[in-house]
Amino acid sequence: MPTPIPSPPRTHRPLLLAPAGNWECAKAAIENGADAIYFGLERFNARMRAENFTEGDLPELMAWLHQRGVKGYVTMNTLIFPQELPAAEQYLRSIILAGVDAAIVQDVGLCRLIRHLSPDFPIHASTQMTVTSAAGVEFAHELGCDLVVLARECSLTEIDKIQGQLGDREISIPLEVFVHGALCVAYSGQCLTSESLGGRSANRGECAQACRMPYDLIVDGESYYLGDKKYLLSPQDLAGLNVLPEIVKSGVSCLKIEGRLKTPEYVANVTKVYRSALDRIVQDLGISIEPARDLYNLEMAFSRGLYTGWFEGINNQALAHARFGKKRGVYLGEVTRVYPDREAITIDPIAPIKAGDGIVFDCGHPEDREEGGRVYEVFKSDNQSEVMLTFGRGAVNFRQVYIGDKVWKTSDPELDKQVRQTYAGDVPKFQRSIDLEIHGEVNQPLIAIARDDMGYVVQVSSEISLVAAQNQPLTTEKLIAQLGRLGNTPFCLGNLTNNLVGDLMLPVSALNQIRRELVAKLTTARSKPKSWQLSSTNQLIDLLPKVMHPGLNPPQLIVLVRKLDQIPAAIASGIATIYCELEDPRKYREAVQLVRATKQLSIPPQIFVAPPRITKPGENWILEQVRSSDADGYLIRNYDHLEFFKTDRCVGDFALNVANPLTADYFYQNYTLDRLTASYDLNIDQLTALISSCPRDWFEVTIHQHMPMFHMEHCVFCAFLSEGTDYTNCGRPCDEHQVKLRDRVGTEHILQADAGCRNTVFNGVAQTGAEYIHRLVELGVYNFRLEFVNESPEVVSETISYYQQLLGGQISGAELWKSLQLSSQLGVTRGSLGV
Repeated sequence: MPTPIPSPPRTHRPLLLAPAGNWECAKAAIENGADAIYFGLERFNARMRAENFTEGDLPELMAWLHQRGVKGYVTMNTLIFPQELPAAEQYLRSIILAGVDAAIVQDVGLCRLIRHLSPDFPIHASTQMTVTSAAGVEFAHELGCDLVVLARECSLTEIDKIQGQLGDREISIPLEVFVHGALCVAYSGQCLTSESLGGRSANRGECAQACRMPYDLIVDGESYYLGDKKYLLSPQDLAGLNVLPEIVKSGVSCLKIEGRLKTPEYVANVTKVYRSALDRIVQDLGISIEPARDLYNLEMAFSRGLYTGWFEGINNQALAHARFGKKRGVYLGEVTRVYPDREAITIDPIAPIKAGDGIVFDCGHPEDREEGGRVYEVFKSDNQSEVMLTFGRGAVNFRQVYIGDKVWKTSDPELDKQVRQTYAGDVPKFQRSIDLEIHGEVNQPLIAIARDDMGYVVQVSSEISLVAAQNQPLTTEKLIAQLGRLGNTPFCLGNLTNNLVGDLMLPVSALNQIRRELVAKLTTARSKPKSWQLSSTNQLIDLLPKVMHPGLNPPQLIVLVRKLDQIPAAIASGIATIYCELEDPRKYREAVQLVRATKQLSIPPQIFVAPPRITKPGENWILEQVRSSDADGYLIRNYDHLEFFKTDRCVGDFALNVANPLTADYFYQNYTLDRLTASYDLNIDQLTALISSCPRDWFEVTIHQHMPMFHMEHCVFCAFLSEGTDYTNCGRPCDEHQVKLRDRVGTEHILQADAGCRNTVFNGVAQTGAEYIHRLVELGVYNFRLEFVNESPEVVSETISYYQQLLGGQISGAELWKSLQLSSQLGVTRGSLGV
């Protein structure tokens, strides 16, 4: 007998997670095939500009979602400040009681609070946690998270490595990735640009989108001509559709669509495209029946240009085309002729155009007002592909339209109407399959058991008994025909298993009644809120660290330098602890030797060195180089650092986002850290609350710095000073040139690369917390950090001297601020500590 050939295993289909900024968006997602939606409430979510839902909406919203077989995740993906913890606790209790399926969380302390209140309520580690490695996933796992959203910057190759390393660590936890939508140029959770420039923190849901603004490139002090490329930090939008089979193959459990600020039409359109593609991939049918149509729909939904992002690795030439930073749509072609008297233009279109469509004329200055309007008529030539487009009287100023202008279709009312119809009305449009089992024998009731994909099982028995069939017995086909009539319900029939014994009969009316009862019972069962455990005795106060008040230590300055020639200036100024952050870790050995070779001091300063802020799979060689410097200690910026340097002296840096006592306590108690750097998102009142709620010696506070605004995988050096795609072929212009980015108000922000070829943009204007330093000293803070970037040794010495005078009571904070403002070429701002 031949050995049967096993059928290939069915491809696992990841959940499709869609955004919902309001009720209509939620409906658009449901009716187009989303398996789950994510949404924010009035507070603690990273899209505070969205309409959002309320606590009062939760019971109704969750019942509705569950009736439709859809999960609902609440976003609490911001940092939580100390004064907000009691409100956050109440929020969590409401969320858990409402049967929400999970919370998406950034803040370490909030994760601890959730797990303290409920041992089983699911926590999803937000992309705001900046997880880029297996060490990061393990950190989240140990914290109590049930799923981890990886950073958008992870490639498919890196995702595969992370999955493999998790297996080696014997850790099983689902991973989620973003598959479509806007790309932040900076690592989520590490962007301080809005905070630095306007006091609006991206870590608090208040991003001002400075990455979408134009910048001039300044190279070695001179403007560098880039033609029409001005939007140097604005990536194209992510579209993972073309690599969706590879994403599915990587084993991720959930695919996330970005867009809680987008319209219901966007949500419906994008969700529909990806749901259809996923269903086809699972059946091994390819990505799409109509790839051109799908691309058109995605571009019309919202597009700054579509690209696979980092899924296929780094390509700095493709990530940001730099020509605009706002929605465009579908590219049609260039204006070939202009007829002002006829209010018309001609174009040779490469995409469909029809009357009613909206277009915009792109003359290469997207920062200015652009001409555009709705097409009134389209006249096609018999012999040419060129068409004439006419517009309504006065709709377009044709004196501002020129031959060669690019033309974009920004609106397609016909498509919008079709998309809106997918979620219009109250009758369910998208049905989810249920499986039925039918049991029975003569003189017994027919028993029908229904199971759905969420695990709900209901059973219904007929009121009358089955009888022997003289003719036309209940065959499987007849049962499918009658019980599968599930129109106007959220269900469709999947598999039906007929276990009837013998040839039996039951009236059609009885089968109809069974079908109606199955639908009603399953709907009721789904509507009940999830019963998560929720402790009535565990409270926030249980987790707060015990506050002790040891004797006050004299305040001291810690200086962070980013150039070797700044080290002697710091030593000569009597600084006892120096931090060093250099692009090339191989130079740390020289820095350490420079400090230890100090002859004029009996005890040389301590020197701590800083590894790069991001660590990806395969980059531990960089950490090995850092450790080989034999420094006194290390600045800890990520989860890999916590693991790699666990036996060394360490200081937790600002990138750990310590914003409340629960987070501070977790890092301080679980890792060998000398102290922690308070989050740069805190103003003086929030910082005061943090320090007051913890032992005083836990913290150091940065009081002078050029704020590290963008920290990004995108390499500006490679993208605009070379023709290369990444470090392998760029020629390393970062080694040869000093580069700055000049913004719209004329400030020149400093650009630096690190060992991983990631870029940091430092605010060109230094900021100071000098006016608050005595208040902080009174609270017991005695470690104050000054950070330098590209200052000369003379400026370093002068600045240190001013702060020493401030701590010595010789000048006031206001006098220091004024003095530095007068003596510094760039000026100093009071910065983010101001309330």
